[in-house]
Amino acid sequence: MTQDQFQQAAGISAELAARWFKPITAAMAEFGITTPVQQAMFIAQTGHESQGFTRLAESFNYTPAALLTTFGNRISRDQAAMLGRTADHPARQEAIANLVYQGRYGNKLPGDGWKFRGHGLIQITFLDNHKACGKALGLDLVANPDLLTVDVNAARSAGWYWQTRNINQVAADVREATRRINPALHALDQRTARYSRAIAVLA
Repeated sequence: MTQDQFQQAAGISAELAARWFKPITAAMAEFGITTPVQQAMFIAQTGHESQGFTRLAESFNYTPAALLTTFGNRISRDQAAMLGRTADHPARQEAIANLVYQGRYGNKLPGDGWKFRGHGLIQITFLDNHKACGKALGLDLVANPDLLTVDVNAARSAGWYWQTRNINQVAADVREATRRINPALHALDQRTARYSRAIAVLA
């Protein structure tokens, strides 16, 4: 895969392609993402999760309605109204993360929800996943989860996640690949469109 092919497959600017080509191809090589189908799905899924290779930390800039749709079982209508983005106030992103992610997958201390929000190209989330990813990559992601906002680490963390979830084995199946990243199958149509574009370039 050339840098031009990567740019076309990902649907990004030449500037973003130049920034990401080496980290992405290195991560693919390290974690055995080698066939055109596997690479196309990896580009599609990381592209979606990172908003087109532009966001490396999870945003909680939700409206009250979007909060209820996304985290309905973890947030009340009153909480959503108080914390979500409205014409009167911005979203209280840190408070949202701490509310919806607290007490899950190793998050125990006050502030863990925000500290261990999604990081990297596939959004490694929660203390337990930061700890496992850091151990595999040789990074202290418990002390400094923001290390996953460094491009090379962001790409490697996505490769690690991909390998641990055996996504190569289902790379031709957008629905199953998505389920292993986002069990709620969020934005499946958008991920499918990204994959269609990527495989058309790489196949």
